[in-house]
Amino acid sequence: MGAVVADDGPSGVKAPDGGWGWAVLFGCFIITGFSYAFPKAVSVFFKELIREFGIGYSDTAWISSILLAMLYGTGPLCSVCVNRFGCRPVMLVGGLFASMGMVIASFCTSIVQIYLTAGVITGLGLALNFQPSLIMLNRYFDKRRPLANGLSAAGSPVFLCALSPLGQILQHEYGWRGGFLILGGMLLNCCVCGALMRPLEPPKKPEATKEPAEKKAKKKLLDFSVFKDGGFVIYTLAASIMVLGLFVPPVFVVSYAKDLGYQDTKAAFLLTILGFIDIFARPICGIVAGLKWVRPRCVYLFSFAMIFNGFTDLMGSMSVDYAGLVVFCIFFGISYGMVGALQFEVLMAIVGTQKFSSAIGLVLLAEAMAVLIGPPSAGKLLDATGRYMFVFIIAGIEVTTSALVLALGNFFCIKKKSEEPHTKEEAAEREELNKSEDKTPEDAKVDSIEVEQFLKDEPEKNGEVVTNPETCV
Repeated sequence: MGAVVADDGPSGVKAPDGGWGWAVLFGCFIITGFSYAFPKAVSVFFKELIREFGIGYSDTAWISSILLAMLYGTGPLCSVCVNRFGCRPVMLVGGLFASMGMVIASFCTSIVQIYLTAGVITGLGLALNFQPSLIMLNRYFDKRRPLANGLSAAGSPVFLCALSPLGQILQHEYGWRGGFLILGGMLLNCCVCGALMRPLEPPKKPEATKEPAEKKAKKKLLDFSVFKDGGFVIYTLAASIMVLGLFVPPVFVVSYAKDLGYQDTKAAFLLTILGFIDIFARPICGIVAGLKWVRPRCVYLFSFAMIFNGFTDLMGSMSVDYAGLVVFCIFFGISYGMVGALQFEVLMAIVGTQKFSSAIGLVLLAEAMAVLIGPPSAGKLLDATGRYMFVFIIAGIEVTTSALVLALGNFFCIKKKSEEPHTKEEAAEREELNKSEDKTPEDAKVDSIEVEQFLKDEPEKNGEVVTNPETCV
C-alpha cells in the first residue's frame, strides 16, 4: 500500500493518458456530480414534503440516507454487472433507472413511496453510473491518473453549488412534484455520459499467440481475492470508520447557523462557501498527488487529509457566531476536497487496474452501513443533547481515528511485509547474475538473438478506442 501498483490494464492495453480519455473524464465529472450532490440537493424539498405528508424532519432525512446507502451498498452488484456486461450498457441502464425513479416520485402520495422511488430506484441508477465511470477513468489514465481523479471529483462541489439553488427555484416555481419531474429529466444526461465510455482495444497479436488467449479462463464476476491483500483490508476498515463522520458536518452546518439565530439565506450561504472552496481543492490536490515524490506516498497524504478534516470538525464545534462557521467551512472545504480527490486514487494504487472493479464494489458495500447510520445517529444525538457541539466532536473523532488506522496500519503492517519479497527478489537476481557469468560466449550470443527477435515481435502499443458498440472491461 505504500507504493503505486504499476499495470498496463486488461489484456496488455496501455492507458492512453489522453485522447478520448478527456471525454471519459468529462463524463465521469458529470456522473460524480450527480452521485454525490443529488442526495444533498434533494434536501431543499424537505420542507414541502413535511408540510404535505405531516411528517418530521428525521423522516425526510431518510431520503438522502437511502440514496447514499444505495450508492454504496449496491457496490458488489455493480461490480458483477460491469464484469459481466461492460461499463457502457450498465451506465445506460443506470441512467434510465435514475431518471425513472424521480419521475415516478413526482406522482407519489406517501413518504414510503418516495423512499422506494426517489430513494431506492434513483439511488440504484446513480450507483450503476458512478462505479463504472470510475473504472473507465482508471482504464484511460495511468501517469495522469491523480490529476484525472482530482478533476472528476470536482464534479461533486460544482454540482452541489448548482443543484441546490436550482432546486430552490424549481420548488418555488413548480412545487416539489414539478421539481422532481424536471430533475428526473436532467438525470437522463447520465445516459449521454454512459455513451462516452468507449472501451479500449487490446493490441493486435500474432496468429501464433491467439490460441493460448482463447483458452484463457473466464474472468470472475466478483474477485474476493482482494481480501488477501493487507493494504486493501486496512483501507476498507479505515474508509468505513471515516464515512461515519465525514458527511455529518455538511448536513448540520446550515441548521447550526439557524440555531444561532441567522437567516435562512445567510445560513444556506455556508454550503456555497464550502462548495466553492471544494471546487479548487480537489484538482489542486490531484496535481500535488501526481508529483513524482508524492505519488508513491499517496496513502500518507490521504491520512493527512483525514486528520485535517477531523481536526477541522473539532475546531468547528467551538464556533459561537457566523464568522466562526465561515472559517470552519473554508477549512472543511479544503480538507473535504483533499479526501474526495484521494480516496479512489489510493484504492487504485493499492489493488491495480485488474482488481479495481471488484475492489471498489466491496469497499462501497463496507461503507454503506456507516453511511446509512451516520447522519441519522448524529440527529438522534442532537435531539438528546440539543447541542451541535457534540455532533461535530463525535464526527471529528471518527474521521481522525480512521486516519490513524490507515497511516499506522500501512506503516507497521504493510511496509514490513513488502520488504521481505523484495529481498528474495534481490537474492534471485544475484543468483541469475552468478549463473550468467558462467555462460559461454555462444550461449550469450543465442540469448541476444532471442531478445532481439522478441523485441521485434512485441512492440509497445498504446490502447486504441473501439468504434463498435460492444463494451469490454
